[in-house]
Amino acid sequence: MNIQTLKDKLNSKEYDFLKKDLHLGDNILILTTGGSIAYGTNVATSDIDIRGVTLENKQDIMGLSSFEQFEDKPTDTVIYGLKKFISLCVNCNPNVLEILGTKQEHLLVISKEGELLRDNVELFLSKRAIQSFGSYATAQLRRLQNALARDNYPHAEKEQHILNSILGQMEHMQRTYKSFTDSEISLYIDKSDREDMDTEIFIDVNLKHYPLRDFKNIYSDMNNIVKDYSKLNHRNSKKDELHLNKHAMHLIRLLVTGTEILQGKGINTYREKERSFFLDIRSGKYSYSEIFEMVNDYEHEFKMAAANTGLPDRPDYKRIEDLMIGIYSNALP
Repeated sequence: MNIQTLKDKLNSKEYDFLKKDLHLGDNILILTTGGSIAYGTNVATSDIDIRGVTLENKQDIMGLSSFEQFEDKPTDTVIYGLKKFISLCVNCNPNVLEILGTKQEHLLVISKEGELLRDNVELFLSKRAIQSFGSYATAQLRRLQNALARDNYPHAEKEQHILNSILGQMEHMQRTYKSFTDSEISLYIDKSDREDMDTEIFIDVNLKHYPLRDFKNIYSDMNNIVKDYSKLNHRNSKKDELHLNKHAMHLIRLLVTGTEILQGKGINTYREKERSFFLDIRSGKYSYSEIFEMVNDYEHEFKMAAANTGLPDRPDYKRIEDLMIGIYSNALP
């Protein structure tokens, strides 16, 4: 699908919410492609993903109401409120940083404040990308490994795989949400009372005065890993093989994109140089043993870039705050 066709589609009744929702309409700062179209890895059957940033209403900023994001699942549209978007960007969250790195021609809506965000993307790039991109890539790798191992591993080893996947995300959770210690949230495997399990994963939680929304998000992240494994555990035939190829492609894409960020080359969502290679992975041209060998090479490049990066330890909060204040001051009546 070309971009003009996509823009025309946004004018259909299916996307009426873009004009009618009180948080969207003229409040939208950035509206762009997401997913495979944004990466350049789309095929004829690819879904349309829309991502964006919108300015909260005055009541959300100064009053008692709040707004974090708008989501329309039928059209796979996610649009973040500016404050939520900035909070994710400062932690180098790959899913939101890519909104600032899409191709210019993939922009469906862009305001002057949206341009300002994109022009200042370097403010958000820091060594935190080591953990965030590394964790996302590790999650993709474990999904792939877990799926391939499902028929050969006994239940106890499958549980260990799930536990390892969750533990691999814990440092990312600590950076994204209010931090916690190992003694405050502890996961482990023990004997199960379930009839269909000998062992299972347990959690001990000892938190005090902890933000409820952060805890909800931590639980959601853990739950998604368990659900992802369950989906892979019930996969079948050619359709599932295509899903695994997609996991493999995204794994290498994350490592390549993260390496570029750490090398000081900015965030480039559309992968022109690697496009044919990524599509070959997606189509199943490479065996999984070949893919794992390539992953080792890309992981080595990522670690070298991490060890030698010139990025700051953390973003410049003062400049980011000034940017936010400027946007709110200019945009709000």
